[in-house]
Amino acid sequence: GEVGADGLPVDAETTEALRTLGHSSIELTLTLRKTNLELALATVCHLSGPSMAALAAGPISRTRAEVAALAQDKHERALVSNVISPQDIGVSYDHIGGLEQVKELLRQCITYPLKYPHLYQEGIAAEAVKGVLLFGPPGTGKTMLAKAVATEGGATFLSVDASAIENKWLGESEKNAKAVFTLARRLAPCVVFLDEVDSVLSSREHGDDSSHGTLTSVKTTIMQEWDGLRTTKDRVVVIGSTNRPFDLDEAVLRRMPRRILVDLPDATTREAILRVSMQQNRMAPDVNFTSIARQLDGYTGSDIKEVCREAVVHIAHEQAMRLEQRDARARAGGRGVGGAGA
Repeated sequence: GEVGADGLPVDAETTEALRTLGHSSIELTLTLRKTNLELALATVCHLSGPSMAALAAGPISRTRAEVAALAQDKHERALVSNVISPQDIGVSYDHIGGLEQVKELLRQCITYPLKYPHLYQEGIAAEAVKGVLLFGPPGTGKTMLAKAVATEGGATFLSVDASAIENKWLGESEKNAKAVFTLARRLAPCVVFLDEVDSVLSSREHGDDSSHGTLTSVKTTIMQEWDGLRTTKDRVVVIGSTNRPFDLDEAVLRRMPRRILVDLPDATTREAILRVSMQQNRMAPDVNFTSIARQLDGYTGSDIKEVCREAVVHIAHEQAMRLEQRDARARAGGRGVGGAGA
């Protein structure tokens, strides 16, 4: 049938416009983007074999030396230690228990566009999401999710926090902030992970006038570079994490149209985390993960992993103590035999 300027069938466009009548322009844009995304995903689902392989953009493997060679100044070189190639990240969606809805959202808005860029070059789909905010309590898996996104999308992972940007010398913080994006473009496809993003892009005014002025300038630099991603074909996406979303500057939030709550796990998710955490360990056949998960209400994902680690280590300690006691008895027996023969 006839296709509109944004790649949607005309009749579908009309239906969507009527359905979203009264929505804000931002909501309408997000709805249209979602519809186009669904059409692209439908195309992915119908592809198989060689055609799928031809579309998929494989991960770019780089050694640390190759990454360092791409850095063009001291500010970029200072970030090289924060760069991880996709094959070295070591975290995939399979390593994360539960959070299925969150993982599916991340697949749709980041992983698929990174992995199948050819499917996202028509109409409004070309305006790929360049910013995603993961927010929620500490220890719920936000960093692991960001790493998994990079792994699954075949993208380099560039992790940045306030310490990588802030510098006491005039103008250096702004140069460090710009270097994050200039290096990311050369590393594309790249996931830039802004850990505790509120520490750099907060709306709060604190400190003396000079420090506030520096923070404002750093924010301006980051947002200008971020905006540059919207007008290029660079496969770079920014993921921010925070447990203080209300402290973020409104202008920053506008650049993160997809905001995903990574909350404390429910019973089903807790059980999934338990199973994933213990899958490499031998287990007794009567272990009841469902019962254990119910007892861990209020625990974060990292708390649950620590419970699993402590349980495994406790068993190892008990086995080590039994071996120590056995060896001690053997030594004592040996001395007794020697004494009797003297």
